[in-house]
Amino acid sequence: MTQRSASQRPNRRRELKHWRNGTHCVVGVDEVGRGPLAGPLVTAAVSLPTDRRPAWLRELRDSKQLTARQRARLASLIQEGTLQWAIGWVDADQLDEIGMSAALRLACRRAIQQLPIPPEVVLADGRDDLRLPYPTEMVVKGDASVASIAAASIIAKTARDAWMTELDQQYPGYGFARHKGYGSPAHLRALTELGPCPEHRRSFAPVSALIQPRLTFDAAAS
Repeated sequence: MTQRSASQRPNRRRELKHWRNGTHCVVGVDEVGRGPLAGPLVTAAVSLPTDRRPAWLRELRDSKQLTARQRARLASLIQEGTLQWAIGWVDADQLDEIGMSAALRLACRRAIQQLPIPPEVVLADGRDDLRLPYPTEMVVKGDASVASIAAASIIAKTARDAWMTELDQQYPGYGFARHKGYGSPAHLRALTELGPCPEHRRSFAPVSALIQPRLTFDAAAS
């Protein structure tokens, strides 16, 4: 492995900086599920242990760079070996009601509020203003560079994928277990043929485009 690829692994530099300054509870936060046409937005919050360096830290990556099997294995190790972790959910109906930015803030708050130990500092992926009542550092591409954020990305992705697989049984025909709600050609074909199910996001254009003609027709008929 080249030096460059090794340096691209998530590391604990940001966490270590805070620990050395006397901040003990540093929480990494990441979300999954902004882009899908169906299913929830999911956020995870993770605190890495300060007193040891588990072997699985070397395996951390942005969840998108891992296979489903690798994510499942790491998610189990993270859940067993971290100081604390929690998940926050916002379902499709609430996301439609409040919008993506508010849903992201809400999912983050829900995850953090479930942690037994409140954070002293939050490290979060991206640029969004999460409006958290804790000191927060936004890190662009943090899931690829910050260990606790990468761990959170794996927890969130694994949890959401498992939920979408369950929804595949509840709403057969859409292929949720395969595409996890994203707008794949197969998903778009199923939407056209079957129409939206209760898990589809009505505020997203490919879904709303299918609903609007029906609403217009119903109004004209009445």
